[in-house]
Amino acid sequence: MAAITAAMVGELRAKTDAPMMQCKKALTEAEGDMARAEEILRVKLGTKAGNAASRITAEGVVAIHIAGGVGALVEINSETDFVAKNDDFLALGNNAARLVAEHNPADVAALLALPLDGSTLDEVRLALIGKIGENMTIRRFQRFETAAKLASYSHNSRIGVLVDFDGPDEQVGKDLAMHIAAMKPVALSSEQVPAELIEKERSVAALKAQEDADKAVAEGKPVQSPEILAKRLEGSIAKYLKEVSLLNQMFVKNDKQSIEQMLKAANTTVKAFTMYVVGEGIEKKQDDFAAEVAAQMAASKQ
Repeated sequence: MAAITAAMVGELRAKTDAPMMQCKKALTEAEGDMARAEEILRVKLGTKAGNAASRITAEGVVAIHIAGGVGALVEINSETDFVAKNDDFLALGNNAARLVAEHNPADVAALLALPLDGSTLDEVRLALIGKIGENMTIRRFQRFETAAKLASYSHNSRIGVLVDFDGPDEQVGKDLAMHIAAMKPVALSSEQVPAELIEKERSVAALKAQEDADKAVAEGKPVQSPEILAKRLEGSIAKYLKEVSLLNQMFVKNDKQSIEQMLKAANTTVKAFTMYVVGEGIEKKQDDFAAEVAAQMAASKQ
């Protein structure tokens, strides 16, 4: 049996907003596997524990550059929010996005090797690290080149969206970008939702159904037939696909109209989109020692 530490319990609680005791129980059941414990909490507590993916876990900005039918998103990370607001750091991000748009590098290493102000982008980055005294990295980028139109949206430089669309009204593109930032779809259509995400959702739904069945047996209540359970499972998957695919989502500016319906009315089509959330999937370093000790003490009393 894996040892469940106070730090592990605190980390899971920070990711899921679940009660400390529930986190401890989930980690014990998962034998210390953090990802598995998150899934267990989703089954037991519902969507409250499913917010980990959208939680910001590192600092930095998403820089955007659009010019002449070419657009780029670049995520550049720093250790603290203070540095993320530094003018030189912001300029580094903006220059990186411009270089991506202009040179179409194959990967981050190729981007860092591109020339900038008589040096390379990486040399400028290293010089800025020396000046500020804090590490900073360029994590990822996306480039679009289109004969149609590009729209973008930035939410406090923490969320960046780029949309490749075709239609007569520029405002529709802007509305789409804002909608994506708010609703965070993972794919354009349900057919494009990654298989691994569907399987994870199927696993969660199956575990929830099994837990409900076990509870019914314990309480002496009728258990649903396998056929009904199968329909319930498929219904859960269909609901999930509708929630995470852009075309099926209800438009944030008109909840009576789906994005697909809105686009049809506006004679507009969407080719592709990308959304970056700063620090998504990166574990944030914990520097508040007092808070960490307090969390450990609270966990030890459970």
